Amino acid sequence: MAVIRPAGDFDTSYAHDLKIIRQPWQWVVLMVFILALYSLPLFASQGIVSLVNRICITIIAVQGLSILTGYTGQISLGQAAFMTTGGYISALLVGELGWPFLVALPVAALGAGLVGLIFGLPSLRVKGFYLAMSTLAAQFIIPWFTRNVYPELLNGAQGLNVDVPVILGVEFNSPQRYLYLTLTVLILTTLIAFNISRSRLGRAFVAIRDHDLAAELLGVNPFSYKLQAFFLASVFAGLAGALAAHNIRHINSETFNLIDSIIFLGMLIIGGLGSNLGPIFGAILIELLTEGATLFGPFFISVFPSTASGAVQALRPLFFGITLMVFLIFEPRGLAHRWQLIKAAWRLRPFSH
Repeated sequence: MAVIRPAGDFDTSYAHDLKIIRQPWQWVVLMVFILALYSLPLFASQGIVSLVNRICITIIAVQGLSILTGYTGQISLGQAAFMTTGGYISALLVGELGWPFLVALPVAALGAGLVGLIFGLPSLRVKGFYLAMSTLAAQFIIPWFTRNVYPELLNGAQGLNVDVPVILGVEFNSPQRYLYLTLTVLILTTLIAFNISRSRLGRAFVAIRDHDLAAELLGVNPFSYKLQAFFLASVFAGLAGALAAHNIRHINSETFNLIDSIIFLGMLIIGGLGSNLGPIFGAILIELLTEGATLFGPFFISVFPSTASGAVQALRPLFFGITLMVFLIFEPRGLAHRWQLIKAAWRLRPFSH
């Protein structure tokens, strides 16, 4: 949809036209919001801080999937497998080789990106359903590798205990301290994702998504850009996997599984495909619903006592499935599109009806 600007907001240059934050008061609101998030450990409970940590890590993973699926149109069911790759690499570099966490984190992301390139090679020949099946292979091959190859190093199905991150002598050994890490990485990945979508690279991704043959006739090399999209998506997944592994301090082949990959894709659909805000909206909504299922569990058990065993675990996929169906039927373009409509209605007041 066309961008509707408030009255008096005019573009005076190309640089001004490209600005995301256009007004001084918007900068103030953004800075206050970021400061509030960083100050959350000072007054929020440990449960809330842990939830925010989980949401931040999930957003990073879904941002990578957004670049691949939302912008480039390449369906992937292996995002969780690349998180496993990043988590194992960071755990080994920090635990076995004694690397500093700030060095191991980007190396783990790049390692996951290289693995993603391998599983992205089928995108050169197949698309759609067949590509989804080829990426699904990563969700079986990578966990099998961690269980059966180098058992003396990877500890088989038991997995690895992951060391606490240490930066400048400070141990990030609590959810309150760890939040500073996840928030900082999330801000960086958000800036990167926003700039990719507005760059020549992002425009090439969108051209391939909309019509790859027409894009190729216009000079876009679809093979090269598809591989770049797989690499970037896997880099984001590697970052999220490494952060999650150090957060829970353990990783094995089942820490990030196929269900997680499907949920990531659902988050992207609910948030809005092809939108920078889509991963943020979708991850926040689904994680809050997951938390709500945990809180709703005791009431559900009191109403249906026969379902006491595993009731909470059953409620989580139930809430996710219902939410996904509702959005596919009533809001297939996701929360990001609804947010654009709300902003447009506000700016057109009193004529929004």
